[in-house]
Amino acid sequence: MRPDHLPLPAALTGLRLPMIGAPLFLISGPELVIAQCKAGIIGSFPALNAREAEGEPAMLETWLRRITEALDAHNQANPDTPAAPFAVNQIVHRSNARLMRDVEICARWKVPVWITSLGAREEVNAAAHDAGGVVLHDVINNTFARKAIAKGADGLVAVAAGAGGHAGQQSPFALIAEIRTWFDGPLALSGAIATGRALLAARVLGADFGYVGSPFIATEEAQADAAYKAMICESGAEDIVTSALFTGVSGNYLAPSIAKAGLDPHNLDSAQTRMDFSKGSSKPRNWKDIWGAGQGIGAVRDVVPAATLVARIAEDYARAKQESAAL
Repeated sequence: MRPDHLPLPAALTGLRLPMIGAPLFLISGPELVIAQCKAGIIGSFPALNAREAEGEPAMLETWLRRITEALDAHNQANPDTPAAPFAVNQIVHRSNARLMRDVEICARWKVPVWITSLGAREEVNAAAHDAGGVVLHDVINNTFARKAIAKGADGLVAVAAGAGGHAGQQSPFALIAEIRTWFDGPLALSGAIATGRALLAARVLGADFGYVGSPFIATEEAQADAAYKAMICESGAEDIVTSALFTGVSGNYLAPSIAKAGLDPHNLDSAQTRMDFSKGSSKPRNWKDIWGAGQGIGAVRDVVPAATLVARIAEDYARAKQESAAL
């Protein structure tokens, strides 16, 4: 229920849980997205995950065909429990040479939900709207939120402290409160949401959806190394370190993966570490060798199918709602 806010667009309604599976770089693919949508939450993937060699057909087209056909077949076989819609994440920064090609493909396939990152582009929003899509733009502060809406985004993903990858630095209490003083549209919250209880807390704060990423790394359908999945299950919030060393942008990473790569995860800002990293040698030169994760991974203890993870969160969410009603 959103008694104080505008009605949600149709593409964002009818979900089993108010939850979006966050697009995970190199990890989210058709298998995970299909499983998430069949389980009743919005599944998503970064368009840049669909890679092809030069001269080959666009892999993004192949992925969208596979996802669309799989979800259509599921809906025909299960009219009473249809799949949730899916989303594609577009990196709209000018450095993305594929952007407009990928936008054209997504528009042709009428992708229902578009998630844009690293800048707000009016022409991308317009293309999504012309194709009947809804645009959510991820932001780390209120200033960027206002810019995104001014440039035509329909909703926002507030990336707060504790999120995996390139996380924001602000408390979710502050970030959601500031955005909700002026914005009544669709709003998702990202940052250490790994349980139904955390999902309910996001809703209480004023978000419409929880934006859940790191727990899905440890699912059977995720395109992640088995060692990565195991490290997620074995780690907790204290194993997450924040650094801009690897990409130039502050992000949250698993300390054990940094140590495995030959660096001291607790001394990343030293001049010597930066020098060693830039020289290469045995040090990693690609950030994919360092594994990202958010602070909510303490709730993840085993690798399971995505449907099982969604069911667990749904059960915890229902239980938390019952308990909160007695407060």
